[in-house]
Amino acid sequence: MEDIKKNMEDDVLEAEKLEPQDLDSEKIEELEAEDKEVVERTELEILQEENGKLLIELNDWKGAYQRKNAEFQNFTKRKDKELEELRKFASEKVIVKVLEAIDNLERGVSASSETKDFDSLVKGVEMTLSQMHNIIGTEGVEPIEALGKEFDPYLHQAIMTENVEGVEDNYIVLEVQKGYKMNGKVIRPSMVKVCKK
Repeated sequence: MEDIKKNMEDDVLEAEKLEPQDLDSEKIEELEAEDKEVVERTELEILQEENGKLLIELNDWKGAYQRKNAEFQNFTKRKDKELEELRKFASEKVIVKVLEAIDNLERGVSASSETKDFDSLVKGVEMTLSQMHNIIGTEGVEPIEALGKEFDPYLHQAIMTENVEGVEDNYIVLEVQKGYKMNGKVIRPSMVKVCKK
């Protein structure tokens, strides 16, 4: 600050071609007031320039944030749409296989109604059932073993109990409806009758 003041005083003296001893105290005070005003203006200009730079930088950051936010929202919408499409058609592969089995059943019913051959109908139904088991097997679905096994509440659903001679307590004596697992997860528990003593 003192250096700036000294430089400004020197500039004023040189400009007016005055000697320091020629200056009276009033003139010195006037020059000092001018110098002070120039220094304050200079500091204000520096602060305003820095403020302007900071505002520009702030606006740049704000714009970048808004663009990234918009990109993220678009990404989220796109992923939601893709997920919805996946949900809609996730079972398409299995449905196509099931449709083949339905076609076989329809052909079997049509043929047996024309020929009235009960044995052919049974054989056709057995073949279609075998085809259905193969379809679910390729999708990782397997039946749960139940009959003669110990009751497991995670695999079986007891709908009846009965005291049966020669069968241990808490063992399954009848499977009412077959249960299934898909890739190790129970998707339908077996409905069973359990021996209770």
